[in-house]
Amino acid sequence: MRGDANVIDTSSLKREAFGVKESIMSENSLAIRKFSDLANPTRFLGLAARVLPWLAGLTAVLFAIGLTLSFTTDGDYQQGETVRIMYVHVPAAWLSMMCYTVMAMSALGTLVWRHPLADVSARAAAPIGACFTFLALVTGSLWGKPMWGTWWVWDARLTSVFVLFLMYLGLIALNRAMDDPGKAAKVSAVLILVGFVNIPIIKFSVEWWNTLHQPASVLRLGGAAIDPEFLAPLLVMAVAFTLLFFTLHIAAMRNEIWRRRVTSMRRQAARAAGREI
Repeated sequence: MRGDANVIDTSSLKREAFGVKESIMSENSLAIRKFSDLANPTRFLGLAARVLPWLAGLTAVLFAIGLTLSFTTDGDYQQGETVRIMYVHVPAAWLSMMCYTVMAMSALGTLVWRHPLADVSARAAAPIGACFTFLALVTGSLWGKPMWGTWWVWDARLTSVFVLFLMYLGLIALNRAMDDPGKAAKVSAVLILVGFVNIPIIKFSVEWWNTLHQPASVLRLGGAAIDPEFLAPLLVMAVAFTLLFFTLHIAAMRNEIWRRRVTSMRRQAARAAGREI
């Protein structure tokens, strides 16, 4: 009887374990299905319509706080009032690299997983990344003149960022020059992944070569080397710029989906008109 009881207890435990495992698998599959639902352009448009107003509002609030902190803090004892350029230059430089990283991930989605919206994401991010990179170059030049005595030097950091700007422009031109969306997506994805090698060069150029730029002073192992009075507005502005990127990116993806639908409808109408003739 004890042996029978042990058998019954063991089998019940197995059933319970199997039930727990089955519920976990069902929850995971549900999460995967919800994520994969975003591959549907119609569902993505619905999500964008709900998310964009909140993102835009939060971005505006953070920019108001960040700009207030940026203009109310004291100037640096060495750089004076020009230190305030940092609150725009540094987040723009960060976003120029983050935007290309998003494009590289989208390129993998195009080539490996064939995600329907991966190419839409990469195509929409390119002009935004070009704008952030241009802003970083301009503000860096404005900051460099009083600090270094020159508007521009061909050091490793500035040169690699300028190359990044040219890469953005090249990808934008490529996407507009090719009429076949599928072929353009594959070629663009390959070039994006090849060009990603420039991102670690930008990041570590100040450590690998002798440049005018100072080493990392915010994200480093020993902690931030910036005074908290300057660090607080810098971080707020960095978050504001990041939310601005996601707001613009989602809006640009929505516009790209609409553009492709309009183009497809025009082609179908042209083919139908040709058959009637």
